[in-house]
Amino acid sequence: MRGRRGDRMTINIQEHMAINVCPGPIRPIRQISDYFPRRGPGPEGGGGGGGLGEAPARLAPLALAPPAALLGATTPEDGAEVDSYDSDDATTLGTLEFDLLYDQASCTLHCSILRAKGLKPMDFNGLADPYVKVHLLPGACKANKLKTKTQRNTLNPVWNEDLTYSGITDEDISHKVLRISVCDEDKLSHNEFIGEIRVPLRRLKPSQKKHFNICLERQVPLASPSSMSAALRGISCYLKELEQAEQGPGLLEERGRILLSLSYSSSRRGLLVGILRCAHLAAMDVNGYSDPYVKTYLRPDVDKKSKHKTGVKKKTLNPEFNEEFFYEMELSALATKTLEVTVWDYDIGKSNDFIGGVSLGPGARGEARKHWNDCLRQPDSALERWHTLTSELPPAAGALPSA
Repeated sequence: MRGRRGDRMTINIQEHMAINVCPGPIRPIRQISDYFPRRGPGPEGGGGGGGLGEAPARLAPLALAPPAALLGATTPEDGAEVDSYDSDDATTLGTLEFDLLYDQASCTLHCSILRAKGLKPMDFNGLADPYVKVHLLPGACKANKLKTKTQRNTLNPVWNEDLTYSGITDEDISHKVLRISVCDEDKLSHNEFIGEIRVPLRRLKPSQKKHFNICLERQVPLASPSSMSAALRGISCYLKELEQAEQGPGLLEERGRILLSLSYSSSRRGLLVGILRCAHLAAMDVNGYSDPYVKTYLRPDVDKKSKHKTGVKKKTLNPEFNEEFFYEMELSALATKTLEVTVWDYDIGKSNDFIGGVSLGPGARGEARKHWNDCLRQPDSALERWHTLTSELPPAAGALPSA
C-alpha cells in the first residue's frame, strides 16, 4: 500500500506479526526482532531506500508446532521403543515401569514391578501410599491376584519386586490379558484406585524379557466377578480375546491351577496320579486365604472305592502337596475311565467349600483330554501338566462336600 509522497505510512500489527506457514522444516525463532521492520540505510536510519514502514524482505518459514518445537527441543528418534512414553499431558496419573518374562519350560510368567513416576496425589499431604496389583483376565480376580508391598508417602515409588504366575500355558499367552493396577492404600477407609495398564500376553515371546514404561490409564477397577461373564465384560475392549473365550469351553469362572502327574505303571498294572501343587486358588475364607485339600475319583465308580484325599494345607492359595495315589487297573479298562480331581476348602464345624475341579478322560476337552491320551500312549512315563480349575462342580462330587 502506497500513499502520496511525504505522507507517513501506517502498518497495522497484523502485518508486523505475519508468519509464513508454508510447508517446510521447523525452524526456531532466533530473535523476536526478526518480526519487526528495521530502519534502512536511508536518511532516517543511516541507509538508503528503506523507511520505517518497510517490513523485512523475507521471514524464515515456520510451521505450526508445539511450544517445545519453538524452543528448539529435540524429538524422540524414529526407532524409539513402542512401549516407552515421554511425560506429556497424558501422564496426569503417572507412569509405570515393569518387565514381563514368559518361561515356557517352567510354565511361569514373571512380572517384575520396577517403579512408578509422577503418580497422582491421593492424600491430604499431596502424596500417596502406592502399591501394585496384577490380575489375569479373563479369570476370577481373587484366584489370581498378586500384590506388591506398599511404599509410603511418595509419588515416585520404587518396588523392584517379582510377582510370579505358575501354570501358565501357551494357550494362556495367546488369549489372556494382564491387568496391572496402581492403588493408594488407606488404613482408615477404602483403598483408592489411581490407574491401570492392560497388556495382552500375546505380545510376549517365550524366554524373552520385554520392558515396559507406560502411562497409567483411567479405568474403573474391575470388581471381583461372580461369573465369567462379568470378567469378560471388564475386558470388552479386547474383542478378540472375548470372542475366543466365548467360543471355547471356558465360560465358567477360573478358580486357580493344579499341577498333576499321570503315569501308567506296567509293572504294577495301574495308574499313578501325582497331586503336586496348586497355584492362585480362589480365597474362600474371610482372612483372604483357603485351607485347601484335593480329592480324586476314577469314574465310573460302582463300588465307591476310588476316592483318595490329600492332607489339608492351612492358610494358603499356593499349596504344595507332592502326594501320589495308585489305581490298580488294566490299561485297556482305563481307556473308558474318567479321572475327577476336585479342590476343597476345609472348614471346621460346617460343610467344606468347593474351590474348583477338572476332569481328565476321553470326554474331556483341550489339555485335559490330551494329558489323559498321552498317559495311555506312553506307559511308564510320568507326564506333568498344569490344568485350569473351574467353578463347575462334578455331579458325583456334590454329594460329598464334607468328606
